[in-house]
Amino acid sequence: MAYVNLVTGGAGFIGSHLCEALLNRGEEVLCLDNFFTGRK
Repeated sequence: MAYVNLVTGGAGFIGSHLCEALLNRGEEVLCLDNFFTGRK
């Protein structure tokens, strides 16, 4: 069974970099964010 990495807050600074790093490693990523604290 393949793993899927769930990253909460994926649109933020740390989350977006984590998603990018995981994708560069060939991992499958599910990125979630509700944009609650965003400014744009």
